[in-house]
Amino acid sequence: MSKSLRRFGVLLGGLLLCCQAAMAQVRDYDQIIAAGELKVAVYKDFAPYSFQVDGQPKGVDVDLVAALAKALGVQLKLIWAPPGEKLDDDLRDYIWRGSQLRDQQLADLMMRVPYDRDFRQKRNDVGELENEHAVMFGPYQRECWQVAYDRRRLEAVPSVAVFQQNPIGVEVDSVPSFYLTSVFNGSLSAKTHHYPSVSLAFAAMKNAEVDAVMAMRGEIDWQLHEAGDPQWALAENAYPNMGRQVWEIGMAVHESNRQLAYALEEALEGLIRDGSVQAIYARYGLRYEVPEMYQ
Repeated sequence: MSKSLRRFGVLLGGLLLCCQAAMAQVRDYDQIIAAGELKVAVYKDFAPYSFQVDGQPKGVDVDLVAALAKALGVQLKLIWAPPGEKLDDDLRDYIWRGSQLRDQQLADLMMRVPYDRDFRQKRNDVGELENEHAVMFGPYQRECWQVAYDRRRLEAVPSVAVFQQNPIGVEVDSVPSFYLTSVFNGSLSAKTHHYPSVSLAFAAMKNAEVDAVMAMRGEIDWQLHEAGDPQWALAENAYPNMGRQVWEIGMAVHESNRQLAYALEEALEGLIRDGSVQAIYARYGLRYEVPEMYQ
């Protein structure tokens, strides 16, 4: 055997061992129940969904998954996940392969994953399913885009056209950012101000740098809840030429762990129907819209 073939064999063997090591971390439902612990990946510093206050975990996703773990009769172990560049990266790092760079264990479950057929069927450059190792299930929230504005400087928001004259804040590299800088042939771009986070965009509205903020409904509700300013109001405008404006959020497990998904779906439906999920959202000042599956 040539040296090059031997090197290839060693390399291939090493890759197979790495894959086997990652796969070995995927626990099935019986192992999770026997261990008495559910490992769940939630996004780090992502209020109002998953964040920490004085070292204590808080947020809608944290409270919901705690209720799900209780329904399964196990303890909850959170894995705080810094978001990657794409959701595909996050699913790979936390659900099916792991990340040597992050050196973290795989989670049994990941929260805040789009429950979307097109996303599930997305394929890579060679035609393979991008996320074939992850099962996305259990929609627990409907999300949409929302504008909040300051009534001291803006009487109403009948349409986004008002932001040709009135400045609006958005998170950098977000969908609202791309939308407001491109709609109406870019005529709103001059008045669209960019900030590193939604909370900083709201700080800018408090300081009168902008008259409004656009973000996800949950983030808008949370900021209004925390501020308690009666002059901050919710707009009811539409978003022409935006494409999808309402979507559902669910969970993900490894494709070999469908039994866990079935058990979690059953527990989730019970929590939705008895009002527990709505109560969790209300705790953080968020409106709750039941996903279509449970209506």
